[in-house]
Amino acid sequence: MSDIEKNWEKFLSAKRLKENLISISLFITTFELFKKRIIDMPKVFFTDEFDKDKGWLINQEEYAKDVLVKSKSLIYASLFWFKELGAIEQRDISKFDEIKRHRNDLVHNLFEFISNTQKELDVEKFLDLIELFIKIEKWWIINFECEINPELRNNKELKLDEVITPSQWQLKLLLDIALGNEPEENFYFNYFINNKSS
Repeated sequence: MSDIEKNWEKFLSAKRLKENLISISLFITTFELFKKRIIDMPKVFFTDEFDKDKGWLINQEEYAKDVLVKSKSLIYASLFWFKELGAIEQRDISKFDEIKRHRNDLVHNLFEFISNTQKELDVEKFLDLIELFIKIEKWWIINFECEINPELRNNKELKLDEVITPSQWQLKLLLDIALGNEPEENFYFNYFINNKSS
């Protein structure tokens, strides 16, 4: 079979097309969730007061001095801030560079990924993204949230590998539902509907 025939087969197979579109959209969604969360965490750290009309207020001067000065890109400024605090290493940022390049390739060349057998979603990069997400969020919970929450701070039993982060739950639900890995169809939806307050 020629490359052209293989490409048409990849594109015309309804099953493969759906799988590719779902996988790519999950990667992009996870990337955007990661970006938002990683940018928001330092902002939370530099929040110092609450205004009833505006909500939580960020100490812009401190945030700019400690985070924004590190890069013009908010995501990289935040990653460099986490690196400075010991949450991640330079190799994590290098991995993120590769993940970001792959994300950009997916977004800008989507049709190639669904119609060309030479272009596939890099599952390793997807797993690296999830791993980095969880690594930073676990560090955040142990080193920030536990420190400001007396109930968590006094819990000497808390172990990093046992911490389940909010994003882990969110991604598990997202992946289970989108990939059809629920214990039964509409399991989470039915549970929610049957248990919501009236």
